[in-house]
Amino acid sequence: MEAWILLVAWVLAVSGGLVAGLLTAGAMQQSADRVRAQSRPVAAVLTQEATHGAARPTSSSLVWGTVRWTEPDGSAHTDRARVPATARPGTSVTVWTNGHGALTSPPASAADTAFQSVLGGLWAGTAAAGLVVGGSKLVRARLDHRRFEQWADEWARVDTRWGRKTG
Repeated sequence: MEAWILLVAWVLAVSGGLVAGLLTAGAMQQSADRVRAQSRPVAAVLTQEATHGAARPTSSSLVWGTVRWTEPDGSAHTDRARVPATARPGTSVTVWTNGHGALTSPPASAADTAFQSVLGGLWAGTAAAGLVVGGSKLVRARLDHRRFEQWADEWARVDTRWGRKTG
């Protein structure tokens, strides 16, 4: 019986882990593709001096600045976005918006999305396989416990038949 439990557990662990990994990777890829399709770059103008520390940085680091942009439908929007630290008011910057005119972060690149999807699939597959293997170990431990109880009962009967008790 234990051999069958092990065989079924390993078949389920491998197949279940593979299916879980593929489904998770596919779902993550679809989600990232949907976000990428809904996001679009928009040209905006920096309207205020960007917020930074006491000294103006000379590197290309990003700081918060107020930007203004116009949607294709003609509506104007103003919000805070991450802009280059060296940008001055009136500088044109690129910001990303969703389909509703709200600022979003730039979508992940195709390579980043592929990497994250593969990594998520590996985690999901490993978790599914681990659950199956862990469940089979619990079943085997229960079988061992039952065998030990049966062995103790049989030993008690044999020992009593010999007329003495050990331990």
